[in-house]
Amino acid sequence: MDLGHLLHLLIPSWKSVAILALFFTYLAIAGSILPGKLVPGATLPDGSRLHYRCNGLLSLLVLVGLLGVGAKMDIVSLNVTLVLYAVGCKSTNQGSSLKPHVTENLLDDWWFGIQLNPQFMGIDLKFFFVRAGMMGWLFINLSVLARSVQDGTLSQSMILYQLFCALYILDYFVHEEYMTSTWDIIAEKLGFMLVFGDLVWIPFTFSIQGWWLLSTKVELGTAAVVANCLTFLIGYLVFRGANKQKHVFKKNPKAPIWGKPARVIGGKLLASGYWGIARHCNYLGDLLLALSFSLPCGISSPVPYFYPIYLLILLIWRERRDEARCAEKYREIWAEYRRLVPWRILPYVY
Repeated sequence: MDLGHLLHLLIPSWKSVAILALFFTYLAIAGSILPGKLVPGATLPDGSRLHYRCNGLLSLLVLVGLLGVGAKMDIVSLNVTLVLYAVGCKSTNQGSSLKPHVTENLLDDWWFGIQLNPQFMGIDLKFFFVRAGMMGWLFINLSVLARSVQDGTLSQSMILYQLFCALYILDYFVHEEYMTSTWDIIAEKLGFMLVFGDLVWIPFTFSIQGWWLLSTKVELGTAAVVANCLTFLIGYLVFRGANKQKHVFKKNPKAPIWGKPARVIGGKLLASGYWGIARHCNYLGDLLLALSFSLPCGISSPVPYFYPIYLLILLIWRERRDEARCAEKYREIWAEYRRLVPWRILPYVY
């Protein structure tokens, strides 16, 4: 591929720009006017607290309804263009290919990195970008599913992958308020990696398995299907359970954990439930979920496992940053927590 062709691929079509603008406009309007639970965020350094309108599920359902009304549109081209515009995808009129032209950008966290919680017209940009990325991931998957049905290649593996992803995405929006107490919202600046990751990297990397299954036939035995389902179930219970315990603890430190009074170190750090097993137990659940998205693809190729491998590297890097931040913030309290809970992510391993 020559440089001229590559540069041509990086220039989005007007159709892509228009769809992107409509998508963002819809999310901004829907997020502002649709009813939803108003959730207070973490206390900021200046003592103030932002409030988040958690109406992502309703926004998603309304958008799906609107797309259904416009079903005569080329839904495959629409959905793929919607999210992959920034990685150099050229929109197609017939949706003839689902293989995007991808370029990698290894720039560090610098873009918009000055503010922790930047706002635009009353919209929290970090919360907005995460919502856009999750919706984009679902729409790409639905496009892949539609293409699979159209081509007559719908398989058991594709059904498992689609089911696991759909459950995960819908669960995210059902429990969207938990997002307000995560690292992304509390501590991560709105830098290049967060913007690029939420809008492009999340939907693209999460969807590799679906694209791969479009052209690869995978036969799974009963044992493999059961193991895949158990991986997803265990990952979900750990991931959702850990995040829920932390969110509930931040709202009410006296709330019981697993039917017992919560163990709290220094009045600040939860050391009960999942947080008494590993200091970042939620990362373990996230990794198991990522693995469950790839297992339907079998083990004949490493390509479908790009995402869990990438996520493992990312979460270890993030865990190290979080450890350093907590050590500076909590000092002797954090040291006591580390002595009580020695494992970082996976008990007895790491």
